[in-house]
Amino acid sequence: MPNTLVIIARFTAKPGREGRLRDELHAMIEPSLAEEGCLGYEPYADPHRPDRMVIVEEWADPAALDHHFSLPHFRHVAEVLDEILAEPFTLRRLGEVPA
Repeated sequence: MPNTLVIIARFTAKPGREGRLRDELHAMIEPSLAEEGCLGYEPYADPHRPDRMVIVEEWADPAALDHHFSLPHFRHVAEVLDEILAEPFTLRRLGEVPA
């Protein structure tokens, strides 16, 4: 879809917290997909490093993503991630490559 915003969020769990990370990220799928402007929201695990996961998200525009950051389910997971991550998560914002 033209002019959409793709986000790759990268997470590394503390030792022993991998299952909790997986559960929390999966709990974000349904409410995120229900948001207006969310076009895709899919977590992936590194098959060689169970402590590492990413979420690939697609948003209609930056305003939809900003709204996502303000919602209760995002604020909840952000608090939990502070407890279970070995390092702060990173967000990479990607846009369409001009022709």
